[in-house]
Amino acid sequence: NVTGSEFVEKYVGVGAKRVRTLFEKARQEAPSIIFIDEIDAIGARRHSESNNEKDQTLNQLLVEMDGFNKDDNIIIVGATNRLDLLDEALLRPGRFDRHIRINSPNYNSRYEILKVHTKNKPLHKEVDLKLLARKTHGFNGAHLANIANEAAIFAVRDNSSEITNYHFDKAIE
Repeated sequence: NVTGSEFVEKYVGVGAKRVRTLFEKARQEAPSIIFIDEIDAIGARRHSESNNEKDQTLNQLLVEMDGFNKDDNIIIVGATNRLDLLDEALLRPGRFDRHIRINSPNYNSRYEILKVHTKNKPLHKEVDLKLLARKTHGFNGAHLANIANEAAIFAVRDNSSEITNYHFDKAIE
């Protein structure tokens, strides 16, 4: 599990070397799954006549992906919030040719996520996680976790021993 930004370096060639090393290790440890989070950090559309570090890193990723066959027992997964930014070469058949969209959680999922992230936090008895789930339409899991943490920070700043609806409202703002 790596993030795309881990491959981005200011020195030309370093990111490409990291890609080669990652794929060599995956081959040695096969069966393997390579998960690249925020792949848009290295997989954004290339510009003509450009030959910068990001482009070289992307080119190495494409070379490594082309070098695989089904017998290698390696699966490559990339995640991004910005599919529209990715270079077309990454999305062609044989590379990342299957796209699975994961939408923001629905009301029930938001409620369950909030339960997980508030389980060990001292909530005031009037805190209604169902109401909070309704107020957070369009929020993803990371946003909800952040709201729970921010509400706890606001409670500490207020010298409160419990997190109240007020603290959650401030965290949502």
